Amino acid sequence: MTAIKHALQRDIFTPNDERLLSIVNVCKAGKKKKNCFLCATVTTERPVQVKVVKVKKSDKGDFYKRQIAWALRDLAVVDAKDAVKENPEFDLHFEKIYKWVASSTAEKNAFISCIWKLNQRYLRKKIDFVNVSSQLLEELPKVTEESVPSGENQSVTGGDEEVVDEYQELNAREEQDIEIMMEGCECAISNAEAFAEKLSRELQVLDGANIQSIMASEKQVNILMKLLDEALKEVDQIELKLSSYEEMLQSVKEQMNQISESNHLIHLSNTNNVKLLSEIEFLVNHMDLAKGHIKALQEGDLASSRGIEACTNAADALLQCMNVALRPGHDMLLAVQQQQQRFSDLREHFARRLASHLNNVFVQQGHDQSSTLAQHSVELTLPNHHPFHRDLLRYAKLMEWLKSTDYGKYEGLTKNYMDYLSRLYEREIKDFFEVAKIKMTGTTKESKKFATLPRKESAVKQETESLHGSSGKLTGSTSSLNKLSVQSSGNRRSQSSSLLDMGNMSASDLDVADRTKFDKIFEQVLSELEPLCLAEQDFISKFFKLQQHPSMPGTVTEADDLDGGLLSRQHNSGTALPVSSEKDMIRQMMTKIFRCIEPELNNLIALGDKIDSFNSLYMLVKMSHHVWTAQNVDPASFLSTTLGNVLVTVKRNFDKCISNQIRQMEEVKISKKSKVGILPFVAEFEEFAGLAESIFKNAERRGDLDKAYTKLIRGVFVNVEKVANESQKTPRDVVMMENFHHIFATLSRLKISCLEAEKKEAKQKYTDHLQSYVIYSLGQPLEKLNHFFEGVEARVAQGIREEEVSYQLAFNKQELRKVIKEYPGKEVKKGLDNLYKKVDKHLCEEENLLQVVWHSMQDEFIRQYKHFEGLIARCYPGSGVTMEFTIQDILDYCSSIAQSH
Repeated sequence: MTAIKHALQRDIFTPNDERLLSIVNVCKAGKKKKNCFLCATVTTERPVQVKVVKVKKSDKGDFYKRQIAWALRDLAVVDAKDAVKENPEFDLHFEKIYKWVASSTAEKNAFISCIWKLNQRYLRKKIDFVNVSSQLLEELPKVTEESVPSGENQSVTGGDEEVVDEYQELNAREEQDIEIMMEGCECAISNAEAFAEKLSRELQVLDGANIQSIMASEKQVNILMKLLDEALKEVDQIELKLSSYEEMLQSVKEQMNQISESNHLIHLSNTNNVKLLSEIEFLVNHMDLAKGHIKALQEGDLASSRGIEACTNAADALLQCMNVALRPGHDMLLAVQQQQQRFSDLREHFARRLASHLNNVFVQQGHDQSSTLAQHSVELTLPNHHPFHRDLLRYAKLMEWLKSTDYGKYEGLTKNYMDYLSRLYEREIKDFFEVAKIKMTGTTKESKKFATLPRKESAVKQETESLHGSSGKLTGSTSSLNKLSVQSSGNRRSQSSSLLDMGNMSASDLDVADRTKFDKIFEQVLSELEPLCLAEQDFISKFFKLQQHPSMPGTVTEADDLDGGLLSRQHNSGTALPVSSEKDMIRQMMTKIFRCIEPELNNLIALGDKIDSFNSLYMLVKMSHHVWTAQNVDPASFLSTTLGNVLVTVKRNFDKCISNQIRQMEEVKISKKSKVGILPFVAEFEEFAGLAESIFKNAERRGDLDKAYTKLIRGVFVNVEKVANESQKTPRDVVMMENFHHIFATLSRLKISCLEAEKKEAKQKYTDHLQSYVIYSLGQPLEKLNHFFEGVEARVAQGIREEEVSYQLAFNKQELRKVIKEYPGKEVKKGLDNLYKKVDKHLCEEENLLQVVWHSMQDEFIRQYKHFEGLIARCYPGSGVTMEFTIQDILDYCSSIAQSH
């Protein structure tokens, strides 16, 4: 290190008139080891400047270079990190903090000591030295001009470090003293040696006076020493007294400690007694069951209201005693164990009594309720279970107690209740549906079994059809279509010919009455079932203490899963069911109790569909309304789910009814010998639409009807065109015109919003085929004239000029006059009369389109007349050829023909 120091002094600092005082080998903390040197320097010129210089070895050689220098006056803090332990790290706070790690702690300490001494000597600035040992911070001796001659060096550092003081400024006091001294001696400036000798003499005089003063004070020093000895003796006596006092106080301290320990033991004993009393009072207050409660649990009357109330209070008290939160160690006490065993025995005994009594109540309810079934067998009403529910709800709190204390018996009661009540409800509901079926079919009580047995369903259908002669027409059967076809052709049988014809004559009235009757019966069935299910569900929730707050809809599990489902899982886990599981439990209980509702409803729906397939419209509206009502109350309830499942069946029947009507449209056959007229399925669509609009007014499922309308109207359009193409007796345009006119009139009258596009299409088809039929028919009365002008137009189309057509041999003026002479006014009138008769024969009476068609023919004939005259004027100019009748003649002919018929 010494060699490096001399090298740095020689190469770096001497050329800059600086002197190196201390050096330390360092590297930056936390970074890659790159060594450098921190040097403390002072300048040789005045005023002296103190710096800290960073010197680094050059990368290109072995020489050192000066990298950065800081003035010592800029240094604010020196942090040595640890004042006790050896630590080579230290920080220098200049304009920012520089963290260094010295190669050794000794170098770090020597460098920090040098910095401290330079600060004390040259700077009148407070630098903070943090975590620095006090041994390093030693005061430097005061240096004055008197003690150090000018130009001499003075040591400023310990150890190997040396600082040379070449100049020290005088302070104001020293300058004032020197001035006074120099003023007292005139030769102080002119003769320095004389001034120095004078000062030397005065100094000698002062030294002598000091020696004499010291010698004179020796006597006083002796007196002082004597006084000090006496004071020491007094101190020794005081110490002896203090020692005796201390021994006395020591004995008192021991006695006080014994008293304090005794008091502590007494306080501890009292505290333990208080705690023991508190524990005994806690056990007595919380684990002592009154004798009255014990007697009620063992012998209480579970049949009377007073006995039920006493048993309920006793059961609650027992539950509180059993559920008391024992403190640590209580369960180790024999008395506590015996009391807990006594409580368990009481609980088991009372739980058996309660379960046995409730099972007897369930059985008795089944017998009592069966006796009331006879009075409801002839009425379409269900027995009221409210009295039974009211009696059982007295045990609701006891059921809650049983649920929390003995879940096994609670589960057994739940299963028994479902078994007894499911059989009871099955008898009631089946009898109820039997009455409903009797009222629907009109059969007698003796034939009830005949109407309900599955193997007799075909007989029921035959009997129903014999009672309602209109059912064949309503379901769109082939026989009904044939009847309508016969009626539309005018070949109606007489009223007295057969009983069936008499039924057909009053079919509309019978249909309305039967459907209204069915609608009322079906509505009454649903209205009776809905409060029954809701009342039973509410009772189950209250009696078995199950939550039934509205929740998100869930899937309904099968009733058979109840025995091994949620109940068993809860019993095994020993914990209470969450709200969602309790809702599932209610729904499963309801499913098992009312397991016969859905099959019976499906059977009733099937019967109604067999009676009249249009009944599916009534059932769809009613079921939709009741499902919507049930879902508003609780979308996940048993009633909502069951009615929803049945609604799916009703919707299938409705779709099947629509599909059957479309299929029957496709299978319709028309007579080859009679005119077609209004097709049967067009009339049936009108009847269906009118009935549906009256039924679905303000209904919730209007969308289903709109879809059915779309399917039906498409089927009607397609099959009308199919029949028109197959018609031999009636022209195709007439079939299309009449039927689409009828469809357009029906849609206009009913104002069905979803069929607006079809209404416009029907009107367009009616208009197009009316025009087509008129044009086709008018080609016959003036057939030769029509063919002649068609030939003229063909020549013009081939490129022959109109005025040159008369030069064609086949179309000259003579040929034109010959053709015109064949159609005098009388002949034209005769042709129009024949045309009127033919149109009358084509058109049917029901639609009453004869005058409309005849007026259209009149307009078209006049248009053709004007067209012929225009061709004559253009192709035969100046020929003077004209028709032998006028437009007025045409109007007169048409009017007289229409009036004559």
